[in-house]
Amino acid sequence: MIIKFQKNIIEAVELKYHGNHQKHQSLEFQVFFNDHANNDFNTLFKNLHHNHNRKFFAAGVPGTFHCRLFPKSSLHFGHSSFALQWLSKTPSEVLDTKSPAWNKGSIHCTGYHTEVAEAYSSQFKNDMETFLNARAQELVNGGLLVIIMSALQDGVLLSQSSIGMTYDLLGPCLQNMAKSVRLQIPSL
Repeated sequence: MIIKFQKNIIEAVELKYHGNHQKHQSLEFQVFFNDHANNDFNTLFKNLHHNHNRKFFAAGVPGTFHCRLFPKSSLHFGHSSFALQWLSKTPSEVLDTKSPAWNKGSIHCTGYHTEVAEAYSSQFKNDMETFLNARAQELVNGGLLVIIMSALQDGVLLSQSSIGMTYDLLGPCLQNMAKSVRLQIPSL
Protein backbone atom coordinates (compact mmCIF):
# COMPACT_ATOMS: atom_id res chain seq x y z
CA MET A 1 0.00 0.00 0.00
CA ILE A 2 2.73 2.46 1.01
CA ILE A 3 4.82 1.61 -2.05
CA LYS A 4 1.82 2.00 -4.39
CA PHE A 5 0.96 5.39 -2.88
CA GLN A 6 4.55 6.60 -3.24
CA LYS A 7 4.67 5.32 -6.81
CA ASN A 8 1.58 7.42 -7.61
CA ILE A 9 3.11 10.52 -6.00
CA ILE A 10 6.40 10.08 -7.85
CA GLU A 11 4.63 9.59 -11.17
CA ALA A 12 2.53 12.73 -10.60
CA VAL A 13 5.63 14.80 -9.76
CA GLU A 14 7.48 13.46 -12.81
CA LEU A 15 4.51 14.23 -15.07
CA LYS A 16 4.25 17.77 -13.71
CA TYR A 17 8.03 18.32 -13.96
CA HIS A 18 8.29 17.02 -17.52
CA GLY A 19 5.26 19.10 -18.53
CA ASN A 20 7.00 22.26 -17.29
CA HIS A 21 10.51 21.57 -18.62
CA GLN A 22 11.71 20.94 -22.15
CA LYS A 23 14.57 18.72 -21.00
CA HIS A 24 13.33 15.29 -20.03
CA GLN A 25 16.04 14.40 -17.55
CA SER A 26 15.27 11.63 -15.09
CA LEU A 27 14.49 12.69 -11.54
CA GLU A 28 15.77 11.08 -8.37
CA PHE A 29 13.69 10.97 -5.22
CA GLN A 30 14.58 10.43 -1.60
CA VAL A 31 11.79 9.08 0.63
CA PHE A 32 11.98 9.25 4.42
CA PHE A 33 9.92 6.86 6.53
CA ASN A 34 9.26 7.93 10.11
CA ASP A 35 8.24 6.12 13.27
CA HIS A 36 9.18 6.06 16.94
CA ALA A 37 12.77 5.06 17.70
CA ASN A 38 11.71 1.72 19.18
CA ASN A 39 9.98 0.69 15.94
CA ASP A 40 11.70 -2.04 13.95
CA PHE A 41 12.19 -0.70 10.42
CA ASN A 42 13.61 -4.06 9.24
CA THR A 43 10.34 -5.39 7.81
CA LEU A 44 9.80 -2.20 5.84
CA PHE A 45 13.33 -2.21 4.45
CA LYS A 46 13.16 -5.94 3.60
CA ASN A 47 10.04 -5.24 1.52
CA LEU A 48 11.72 -2.28 -0.19
CA HIS A 49 14.81 -4.34 -0.94
CA HIS A 50 12.78 -6.77 -3.05
CA ASN A 51 11.44 -3.97 -5.22
CA HIS A 52 14.40 -3.25 -7.53
CA ASN A 53 12.28 -1.11 -9.87
CA ARG A 54 11.55 1.59 -7.33
CA LYS A 55 12.38 5.13 -8.35
CA PHE A 56 13.47 6.39 -4.92
CA PHE A 57 16.11 6.05 -2.27
CA ALA A 58 14.74 5.18 1.16
CA ALA A 59 15.77 6.13 4.68
CA GLY A 60 14.22 5.61 8.11
CA VAL A 61 14.01 8.56 10.48
CA PRO A 62 13.32 7.61 14.10
CA GLY A 63 11.50 10.01 16.39
CA THR A 64 8.08 11.43 17.05
CA PHE A 65 6.40 13.33 14.22
CA HIS A 66 5.08 15.76 16.82
CA CYS A 67 8.40 17.62 16.64
CA ARG A 68 10.98 18.58 14.00
CA LEU A 69 12.66 15.67 12.22
CA PHE A 70 14.40 17.41 9.30
CA PRO A 71 16.48 20.54 8.62
CA LYS A 72 14.66 23.77 7.77
CA SER A 73 13.41 24.05 4.18
CA SER A 74 14.54 20.54 3.26
CA LEU A 75 11.30 18.78 2.26
CA HIS A 76 9.34 19.35 -0.94
CA PHE A 77 6.52 17.00 -0.04
CA GLY A 78 5.27 15.72 3.31
CA HIS A 79 2.66 13.03 3.82
CA SER A 80 0.96 11.73 6.96
CA SER A 81 -1.51 8.93 6.59
CA PHE A 82 -3.70 7.83 9.53
CA ALA A 83 -1.13 8.77 12.18
CA LEU A 84 -2.17 12.14 13.58
CA GLN A 85 -5.03 10.68 15.61
CA TRP A 86 -2.35 9.22 17.92
CA LEU A 87 -1.69 11.82 20.57
CA SER A 88 1.77 12.65 21.89
CA LYS A 89 0.57 11.81 25.39
CA THR A 90 -2.54 10.93 27.34
CA PRO A 91 -4.12 14.04 28.82
CA SER A 92 -3.30 14.03 32.55
CA GLU A 93 -6.91 14.94 33.46
CA VAL A 94 -8.27 11.66 32.09
CA LEU A 95 -5.91 9.66 34.32
CA ASP A 96 -6.69 11.58 37.51
CA THR A 97 -9.46 9.78 39.45
CA LYS A 98 -10.32 13.08 41.20
CA SER A 99 -10.75 15.00 37.94
CA PRO A 100 -14.16 15.51 36.31
CA ALA A 101 -12.40 14.41 33.11
CA TRP A 102 -11.34 11.04 34.55
CA ASN A 103 -11.92 8.49 31.80
CA LYS A 104 -12.66 5.62 34.21
CA GLY A 105 -9.89 3.45 32.75
CA SER A 106 -11.14 3.53 29.17
CA ILE A 107 -8.43 3.32 26.50
CA HIS A 108 -10.13 5.93 24.27
CA CYS A 109 -12.45 8.92 24.35
CA THR A 110 -15.98 7.59 24.02
CA GLY A 111 -17.41 11.10 23.88
CA TYR A 112 -20.06 10.36 26.51
CA HIS A 113 -18.55 12.83 28.98
CA THR A 114 -17.94 16.42 27.87
CA GLU A 115 -14.95 16.88 30.20
CA VAL A 116 -13.20 13.81 28.79
CA ALA A 117 -13.86 14.90 25.21
CA GLU A 118 -12.57 18.41 26.00
CA ALA A 119 -9.36 17.03 27.54
CA TYR A 120 -8.65 14.88 24.47
CA SER A 121 -9.64 17.73 22.14
CA SER A 122 -7.27 20.13 23.91
CA GLN A 123 -4.37 17.65 23.63
CA PHE A 124 -5.19 17.07 19.96
CA LYS A 125 -5.18 20.82 19.25
CA ASN A 126 -1.79 21.20 20.96
CA ASP A 127 -0.37 18.22 19.05
CA MET A 128 -1.70 19.46 15.70
CA GLU A 129 -0.24 22.91 16.28
CA THR A 130 3.14 21.42 17.15
CA PHE A 131 3.00 19.07 14.14
CA LEU A 132 2.02 21.81 11.68
CA ASN A 133 4.66 24.23 13.03
CA ALA A 134 7.35 21.55 12.66
CA ARG A 135 6.32 20.72 9.09
CA ALA A 136 6.09 24.45 8.21
CA GLN A 137 9.74 24.82 9.14
CA GLU A 138 10.81 21.67 7.29
CA LEU A 139 8.94 22.31 4.01
CA VAL A 140 10.53 24.41 1.28
CA ASN A 141 8.66 27.50 0.15
CA GLY A 142 5.86 26.17 -2.05
CA GLY A 143 6.18 22.64 -0.62
CA LEU A 144 3.12 20.46 -0.19
CA LEU A 145 1.80 18.67 2.91
CA VAL A 146 -0.88 15.99 2.57
CA ILE A 147 -2.68 14.74 5.67
CA ILE A 148 -5.06 11.79 5.57
CA MET A 149 -6.95 10.95 8.73
CA SER A 150 -10.32 9.76 9.89
CA ALA A 151 -12.83 12.07 11.51
CA LEU A 152 -16.30 12.03 12.97
CA GLN A 153 -19.09 14.40 12.13
CA ASP A 154 -20.07 16.73 14.98
CA GLY A 155 -22.57 15.04 17.26
CA VAL A 156 -21.46 11.49 16.42
CA LEU A 157 -19.85 9.72 19.37
CA LEU A 158 -16.78 7.59 18.75
CA SER A 159 -18.61 4.69 20.40
CA GLN A 160 -21.19 4.92 17.59
CA SER A 161 -18.54 4.32 14.93
CA SER A 162 -17.05 0.98 13.90
CA ILE A 163 -13.59 1.87 15.28
CA GLY A 164 -15.15 3.03 18.54
CA MET A 165 -17.04 -0.24 18.90
CA THR A 166 -13.77 -2.10 18.27
CA TYR A 167 -12.03 -0.07 21.01
CA ASP A 168 -14.95 -0.76 23.35
CA LEU A 169 -14.41 -4.50 22.83
CA LEU A 170 -10.61 -4.37 22.80
CA GLY A 171 -10.16 -2.09 25.83
CA PRO A 172 -11.27 -4.49 28.57
CA CYS A 173 -9.26 -7.30 26.94
CA LEU A 174 -6.07 -5.22 27.00
CA GLN A 175 -6.72 -4.11 30.58
CA ASN A 176 -7.22 -7.72 31.72
CA MET A 177 -4.03 -8.78 29.93
CA ALA A 178 -2.09 -5.97 31.63
CA LYS A 179 -3.50 -6.94 35.05
CA SER A 180 -2.58 -10.62 34.58
CA VAL A 181 0.95 -9.69 33.54
CA ARG A 182 1.34 -7.48 36.64
CA LEU A 183 0.14 -10.36 38.85
CA GLN A 184 2.73 -12.74 37.34
CA ILE A 185 5.70 -10.41 37.78
CA PRO A 186 7.44 -11.11 41.10
CA SER A 187 8.12 -8.01 43.18
CA LEU A 188 11.73 -7.14 43.83
